Amino acid sequence: MQPLAGIRIADFSHVMAGPYASYLLRLLGAEVIKIEPPGRGDPMRHYGTDRRYDGMAPAFIGVNAGKKSLVLDLKNPAQLDVARRVVARCDVVLENFRPGVMARLGLGVDDVRALVPDIVYCSVSGYGQNGPLRDWPAIDNIVQATSGMMSLGGEQDGPPMRVGFPVVDTLTGQTAAFAILAALMRRQRGGGGDTIDVAMLDATMAFMTSAVVPWLVTGKALTRTGNVGYSGQPTSALFTAADGRQISLGVVQQHQFVLLARLLGREDWLVDPRFSDPERRRASASTMLQELGAEIAKRPAADWEASMSAAGIPCGLVRDVGEAASLPHLADRQALLPLTIEGLPEREQVHVVNAGFCMQQDGPGLDAPPPRLGEHNDEILRWLGYDAAAIEALQLGWSGSSPA
Repeated sequence: MQPLAGIRIADFSHVMAGPYASYLLRLLGAEVIKIEPPGRGDPMRHYGTDRRYDGMAPAFIGVNAGKKSLVLDLKNPAQLDVARRVVARCDVVLENFRPGVMARLGLGVDDVRALVPDIVYCSVSGYGQNGPLRDWPAIDNIVQATSGMMSLGGEQDGPPMRVGFPVVDTLTGQTAAFAILAALMRRQRGGGGDTIDVAMLDATMAFMTSAVVPWLVTGKALTRTGNVGYSGQPTSALFTAADGRQISLGVVQQHQFVLLARLLGREDWLVDPRFSDPERRRASASTMLQELGAEIAKRPAADWEASMSAAGIPCGLVRDVGEAASLPHLADRQALLPLTIEGLPEREQVHVVNAGFCMQQDGPGLDAPPPRLGEHNDEILRWLGYDAAAIEALQLGWSGSSPA
């Protein structure tokens, strides 16, 4: 039995951070009822430039597999009542509207707690439910800027650089899932429900602790180091191999440098006063980079990755996403989950990413595709006790198995 089997989540979230949180919980066995607006549903269904995927965009697939979709217009009193009935049978409510929206709809914390006193109610927003920035709009790249994250990327003499994927959305969703799990554990122990306030900015600052705390302690901000590690060691950088591909070295400790010198047949570095210890290597960085670069240029990148890794030297071939996702290692660890999604262009057999960890018993995983918009309307309404006439009267819109 998966860890969250029997837990039910009413998910009012959309786009990325909230849906990623509920996706992680779904991977652990929770039932997730995704409540979407009529028309086009979650905007992420249509994300990207390839209109052939409208309704089931790759970004949507990645964080919504295994969920159930119920279409509701929350401004319609009869359909709002459906939402309340769903909430009344759930353990968790998750939402990521701007602060105050759920309360105006009649689904705020107090409204929901009147239905389910021990509910776990999680709100995800840009800057939190209180504070002077509460009402500022925020998306991933905005919080990358406001948090200082962008100031850490790029070369020292270059402009700030955003991380090349929605890292803030992802880490915020992971933070929300972690908080929900903690609240569910306390509830199980008799502590009742809880109200969780997850802010993208707060979550990002926590994620950046290795950069934030040095400033808090010393008053000095870390400088951008580009592709060189924060150790400042010239042996922790990118190098170009004989085939033109690059490898990243992470040689930051003295014993690693000894291993590197021996593997390269450059024991002379160990007695050279310029390179004999980390401080001297840092002071002679340009010379070290030049000599090490000349050695790396003698063999193909994949050869270096294999030989150095086998010797205990931190080394990785710089891969693109496709190469990384195709590593057989990931298949051995069930890091990618196969799904069949009917109606997709190109191919219907696809994969999504698992939770990022393994468990000995009934670990994370799923085998159900993302829902079509409103696919589970009838199923959920029947479960709530509506008969055929009442379902027809609600006029929830499209439901079925064809593309949205």
